[in-house]
Amino acid sequence: MVTDIRKNIAAVREKIAAAAASAGRDPSEVRLMGVTKYHPVEMMAEAAPYLDLIGENKVQEAAEKRGLWPCGAASCPWHLIGHLQRNKVRRALESFDLVESIDAPQTAAAMERLLREKGARRFPVFIEVNMSREAAKHGVAPEEAERLLDNIMKEAPSLSVEGLMTVAADSDDERLLRETFAGLRELRERLRRASGLPLPELSMGMSGDFVTAVEEGSTIVRVGSAIFGPRIYN
Repeated sequence: MVTDIRKNIAAVREKIAAAAASAGRDPSEVRLMGVTKYHPVEMMAEAAPYLDLIGENKVQEAAEKRGLWPCGAASCPWHLIGHLQRNKVRRALESFDLVESIDAPQTAAAMERLLREKGARRFPVFIEVNMSREAAKHGVAPEEAERLLDNIMKEAPSLSVEGLMTVAADSDDERLLRETFAGLRELRERLRRASGLPLPELSMGMSGDFVTAVEEGSTIVRVGSAIFGPRIYN
């Protein structure tokens, strides 16, 4: 199994490098996240030395896996990429190194309260933007992103907004995907100018579309099935 995972990661990194080169980018600008939802800790531990990040969708699942994690706390940072419910904020802060899915001021406020209680350092987050405007997807509407960022900066100073995240439509339409990813990159530039923050990260692109995302400026690609194969449902 470890051989297959290593080969899969190597193949993904080759595609990242080719996509970055075609866009005149340095491949080292793009970090590879292994998305591990429903995959066992044993597979995750095999992959971790060859990944830059681990991404989990569910707080409860991640908390249970963290308790079994054999690789050490600093081995590979964990990001929450799924929706964060306010009643799961405390567990999320304990289980993750970064939350990519902030899409409401109420969630930011709940995190702020707990971080202040703990006297914790600034906690890094991304704002999730629903660029495809699909009703079934989470994320703030693009036109509301600046207002949310401003709210976080004023009302939740314990949070450090490091970038933006989006989930593209499940589509083979290259034009649509490119518009989505380019749109997030352009939104990031507008938010930089408005806020003065560097916002270095763009988390966009998954197994089926990460090549296009890299060409359009992604700094983190979230890859699951192309690394681990089909999800293992309990």
